[in-house]
Amino acid sequence: MYDVVILTDSRYINPIKKNWYIKQVLLEDNLLKIALEKKGLKVCKKDWADKNFNWNNTKYAIFRTTWDYFEKFNEFFKWIEATKHKTNFINSSNIINWNIDKHYLQDLANKGINIAPTQFIEKNERITLKEIFKKTKWKEVVIKPAISGAARHTYRIKINNHLKYENIFQQLIKNECMLFQEFQNNIITSGEISLIMINGKYTHAVKKIAKKGDFRVQDDHGGKVEEYTANQKEIIFAENCLKATPSMPIYARVDIVYDNKNKPSLCELELIEPELWFRNNPEAANLLAKEIFQIIK
Repeated sequence: MYDVVILTDSRYINPIKKNWYIKQVLLEDNLLKIALEKKGLKVCKKDWADKNFNWNNTKYAIFRTTWDYFEKFNEFFKWIEATKHKTNFINSSNIINWNIDKHYLQDLANKGINIAPTQFIEKNERITLKEIFKKTKWKEVVIKPAISGAARHTYRIKINNHLKYENIFQQLIKNECMLFQEFQNNIITSGEISLIMINGKYTHAVKKIAKKGDFRVQDDHGGKVEEYTANQKEIIFAENCLKATPSMPIYARVDIVYDNKNKPSLCELELIEPELWFRNNPEAANLLAKEIFQIIK
């Protein structure tokens, strides 16, 4: 019986080829594994989709690098629903189910959290980009799926070039809900700030900056990451975001962009499998291990 299984995907289980990216993933998972083992816990790492593993054989399973789930969401969701009766998830299955769909942004906005102005275009809704631009009066937007990651199907569209994207948009809304968000210019000029939070408390932060000519800050798209020290305003904003969730997550990453009025706004609240940059602050892995140990004992 394991105390904790660290959840990943198949690409990060004994990979033969290890480029710089895979090495970083393995380091992140290993820092947490070592921290948990130092607490005397029995730990292993498993692909969440491993059909040969009996999930009754672990007390807890913590989501870490399960970064293929948005490519096979239906399988992932069914696995969560089946496995939550066999073990305990960190973060909890209730938090996972709430956070997996970006409609959670509207829940937080209803509780006073500042987000980018957003329209949700539901699956099979009959509407065109021209109609949405006319309705919102926005000049530039980003569209992205409600269930996604790594900037999948994310497009920056201006009112004067929307026809170029109409067919893409229509194909997307046939299959899934899409977010239509007013573009926040500071993502280009100032980047995105990610605050890492353990049990609601700030530990460290990074700033993600898009490559020249792009707006996507993910390293998959050429973005770069810098160490960053969050200011008090940003920390309080992140704390308020977490206080507005259905229950306090054990770990979280709060992604902030300064909006077009230069106020902190929530870009994403990552509660499932966020990169937590333990390699920048290994003590955060120890703090997370401490919180998990308190739960288990």
